[in-house]
Amino acid sequence: MRDGSAQDNHFVVDPAKFDFYAMDCYRLVGEDKRARTLAEEVLRAGTDFDGTERSPMRNAEARVTLGVTAARDGDLEQALTMGERALAGDRRSVPSLIMTSRELAAEVRRRYAAEASVQDYLRRLQALGREKPGFLPK
Repeated sequence: MRDGSAQDNHFVVDPAKFDFYAMDCYRLVGEDKRARTLAEEVLRAGTDFDGTERSPMRNAEARVTLGVTAARDGDLEQALTMGERALAGDRRSVPSLIMTSRELAAEVRRRYAAEASVQDYLRRLQALGREKPGFLPK
């Protein structure tokens, strides 16, 4: 460590990313209200006043989190809308979206498999998986 900054020690959590990391943790353990609140904060902090996204990948994962929590809450339309918006950005870091996208796919498949909109969404994810191998399970 040269000067003690967070960039010098990869074991130090960047305070600006704390809500992002906590959001993932809460989503993974099923604390949906907390995950949703933090996802909304991540989106707020990652978006400029004019709508420009400062943190597109964090925002994408926050949208997937909102999709997962919506699916668990019975709101399929919101779940799919957030899932689509997460994938719509120009920048996609495949490794960072793997876990959350798999979670959303599993939630909608488990809860709403018979819905045509879910089948369309899952086909889109599968197509993305073919474009970017390793993105989603087959």
